Amino acid sequence: MAMEIVPVRPDFVARVGGVDLVSATHGEVFARLRRALDDHCVLIFSGQPMNDRQQLAFSRWWGPMEPTKGVNPASGTPFARQSNLDVETGEIIAPDDRRMAYQRGNYRWHADSTFKRVPSLCSILTAREVPPEGGNTEFASTRAAHEALPDDLAAVIEDLIVEHDFSVSRGRVGFQFTPEEAAHYPPAWHPLVQTNPVTGRKSLLIGAHASRIVGWPVDRGEALLEDLLERATPTAAIYSHRWVKGDVVIWDNRSVLHRATAYDSARYRRLMQRTTISSPDSVNSDSYARIHALREAATAKQSGGVTR
Repeated sequence: MAMEIVPVRPDFVARVGGVDLVSATHGEVFARLRRALDDHCVLIFSGQPMNDRQQLAFSRWWGPMEPTKGVNPASGTPFARQSNLDVETGEIIAPDDRRMAYQRGNYRWHADSTFKRVPSLCSILTAREVPPEGGNTEFASTRAAHEALPDDLAAVIEDLIVEHDFSVSRGRVGFQFTPEEAAHYPPAWHPLVQTNPVTGRKSLLIGAHASRIVGWPVDRGEALLEDLLERATPTAAIYSHRWVKGDVVIWDNRSVLHRATAYDSARYRRLMQRTTISSPDSVNSDSYARIHALREAATAKQSGGVTR
């Protein structure tokens, strides 16, 4: 059966059929999937159950996987575990447990790993156990949002740098990292406007982790980020994915925001395994060279020294 890529919406999201991700992924198949991600930003596959070993093998096609650090229960592995199940016992974690408080941050619009110095290309999420109700994942296109911007606003933001800070985003939902945990996540600077090197289309790197605009007064930067987020996430622009066991969803973290939605975590089991693909080549761009120079200058100014 030939691969089929069927758009779900005109602006982003496509369903992909006619391919076995476990046994039939090879160079030609991957090339089509890779281009489909650039074109559609979110790819949905049904009936593709994977175990950890199979997911890792499939993920390697996309690039280097990020290691998970800190509070996530899968810390020290390539997986970011999205679940209410204890890793050791398999039992449901109490709602007032710190591990569940940490996951409340997932209910805010965000892109994965924007708080890291090396940004993410994409995330691959597999549905292992799903609740009978609730627990959807919602997606919104920051590419569509950028393309709908008024020309004057697009010009204002074209060269801005945005700081993403994991401690700030988790703090906004009442979760505090310990000093040791926070040390894993120093703030990261990225171009606010991202450009896909294949399609040339632009998108916005915004969401919960975006804490300020570098060089702007805090209030003005926060107002801009809130405005851009509102433009990207009106109800009509959202795709809500109802998970079925065996689903695999891949999304482009450069051009898509996502958020979890609530389910009865004290009653129903949910286990999702995410691998996150890093994008080390992106930091070799001219935009990141400018950011690196600005960070060096800022560090030198703070220390009273001179960079060499």
